[in-house]
Amino acid sequence: MITLASDFGTPYPAAMKGVVLSKTDARLVDVAHDFPRQDVRTAAFWLREVLPYFPPAVHLAVVDPGVGTDRAAVVVRAGDHALVGPDNGLLLPAARRLAERQDESDEGGEPTEIELFDYAYENPDSATFHGRDVFAPAAAAVHEVGVDAVETLDVVSPTGEFVDLSFPDPEVGERAATGEVLVVDDFGNAVTNLPGDLLDGRDAATVDGERVPVGASFAAVAPGERLLTVGSHGNVELAVNRGRGDDAFGVGVGDEVRLGCDG
Repeated sequence: MITLASDFGTPYPAAMKGVVLSKTDARLVDVAHDFPRQDVRTAAFWLREVLPYFPPAVHLAVVDPGVGTDRAAVVVRAGDHALVGPDNGLLLPAARRLAERQDESDEGGEPTEIELFDYAYENPDSATFHGRDVFAPAAAAVHEVGVDAVETLDVVSPTGEFVDLSFPDPEVGERAATGEVLVVDDFGNAVTNLPGDLLDGRDAATVDGERVPVGASFAAVAPGERLLTVGSHGNVELAVNRGRGDDAFGVGVGDEVRLGCDG
């Protein structure tokens, strides 16, 4: 299996698929091609949340504001998975989560380390479409040799130099916590970096000083009403039942959120 993810919209992903299918008979699965344009951090968040639910696969992901520059191309091995894409931090959160998931399934085994390889390429046909000309061939090549044999490809070499990306930690005190909005999903739910267990056993909490009910599901409040809930990712969400939490709370990606936990 090869999964594909990008901010390309349409029709560009079709060209990537054509290249992959000309080189391998892998099963192709689309993750998403409508990530916010050139927003590496948002795409990295969603890859981290989605890819661990796949069986072993090669994951081709391209959100690449630096296309055509001297930024490197990388292959990241995380246990039974390999991720292929630009060296801009996009792949690292997902790779680490994949390694964690493998450790959870291999209780008592050696911790899974992520391994990074530089993927050398020369003179792609286009300076603006490395998804087609660099990363699709790379993903097909990794699929053909197998994830456990990435280093046998003569165009890869182990590297310790790479662009990293991580998400900020919240500041958690006894009665309050301060975090930020990491992403806003298509429903308008504002996903924060605040851990969901801050809401355990609470009927309400305050957001920036305003009291808001806590619910296990959106339907815990009337349609159009605001609530705090814990999303499938385990973080606190600012939401509205049948509405948009980002609008109702007046927040966007990167905005600070102060959660009072004495309500």
